[in-house]
Amino acid sequence: MSDKVDGKTASPYGYPFWDWVAKEDPEYVRARGPLTQLSVGEGKELSIKHREMVIIGILAYCGREEGVITHMRRAIQHGATKRELLEAIESAALPGGGPTFSTGVQALMQLDRGGAFKK
Repeated sequence: MSDKVDGKTASPYGYPFWDWVAKEDPEYVRARGPLTQLSVGEGKELSIKHREMVIIGILAYCGREEGVITHMRRAIQHGATKRELLEAIESAALPGGGPTFSTGVQALMQLDRGGAFKK
């Protein structure tokens, strides 16, 4: 069960550490909420799918496979295809190098094996 701040979950992605922060410092989580909404919420020029792909590339560069998977799931919920996600990782690999590519592809493979993409 997620901790809530002002009736909302602490993280739109379900990261457990945000639940802990919400319990320890709900004021911080409340203050961060508007920035999160501006960054990954609805109603912007770039679609959520495309903003998630930017986040995926950065997380892959940082070697954060768990984060890549989480953000790929949200991108899929907003219409991203397996091919689009692969191309996003391929694009991130140019400036980010082999480790970026490896992290992204391994995350994508895990989602594919888990049935994230409907046939």
